[in-house]
Amino acid sequence: MAATDRIIPADTLSRFVADIFRAATCSPAEADRIGHHLVSANLTGHDSHGVIRTPRYVEYVTEGRVVKDQQIQIVAETPTHAVVDGGYGFGQTVGPQAVDLGIAKAKSAGMCIVALRKSGHIGRIGDWGERAADAGLVSIHFVNVENGELVAPFGGVDRRFSTNPFCIGIPGTSGKPHLLLDFATSLVAEGKVLVASRGGKPLPAGSLISPEGDLSVDPATLYGPLTEGGPRDPKNGTGAIRAFGEHKGSALAFMCDILGGVLTGGGTSGPVPGGRRGQISNGMFSIYLDPAHFGAQSFVAEARSFADYVKSSRPAAGVSEVLVPGEQESNTRATRLRDGVPLQLDTWNSLLAVAKQLGVTPPN
Repeated sequence: MAATDRIIPADTLSRFVADIFRAATCSPAEADRIGHHLVSANLTGHDSHGVIRTPRYVEYVTEGRVVKDQQIQIVAETPTHAVVDGGYGFGQTVGPQAVDLGIAKAKSAGMCIVALRKSGHIGRIGDWGERAADAGLVSIHFVNVENGELVAPFGGVDRRFSTNPFCIGIPGTSGKPHLLLDFATSLVAEGKVLVASRGGKPLPAGSLISPEGDLSVDPATLYGPLTEGGPRDPKNGTGAIRAFGEHKGSALAFMCDILGGVLTGGGTSGPVPGGRRGQISNGMFSIYLDPAHFGAQSFVAEARSFADYVKSSRPAAGVSEVLVPGEQESNTRATRLRDGVPLQLDTWNSLLAVAKQLGVTPPN
């Protein structure tokens, strides 16, 4: 960490962000949810989905691109499925509602599919996998961003996908973290490009691609010319993020668009017929499974036993231990809850700027 970075206690940071959204005219309950979930992303090491997004979210409010304090609307449902419309509400508000509906139905029927459309930026998808796992459920999530092209498909240079996250959550045993797979299908999340542009962790080699096909790690490839503390808008750049895993990641991104965008009744990452919509719109296609209904009474214990067996593999040279999905996030959360949340100076200054704009007093 650079000497100029700030370290903020998690509770202090969450309250500060919540105060910003109260000043931006969100209700106290919604402001608290946004603060909680943004800081939760930072705690797990997913800084790309953390408080760095606060200035953007405030812009979404002032520009009317999200709708405050929304309730999901059920478009269609049976005992084992529901299609719900988020009404362009904050993902931190409509996301938990959609997940809780899926949990309740799966607890009753053994399984459930919830197709959520027209959610505002839905944040770190691992939060929703963990929420289902807290209820003892397995969950699988396919996510897309309507009209959110940022990622070039395998073999191409033009933007065609969003970063299209994919997540699987498995309940953990007592005293052990949940098993959680949560990643963008792009080589890096757009937020990681944002973090790098603010002086954070540099991008891995070849994360970006220019219109000419040249590989790059320069965030300006995605955002256009950068100024310290200035805006970061992908519309100003001409390059793209690359899909991870060559054809495999590209194919999974494609399927996230089909399931998260088309099957939910929302839209794909591609152009919107009739022109660009102003609202921020995520789609999430989620499957919830109750292991007890499958006769797998010892499912959680056996899953943990297998995780321990995987971890028992001898580490390769230069590796301290073998990790299973979700373990790194759990370790990072414990460290940052104890020591505080590190923020790049440019990220901290952007929070101070939006707080000043809204008349919010920052923490000391």
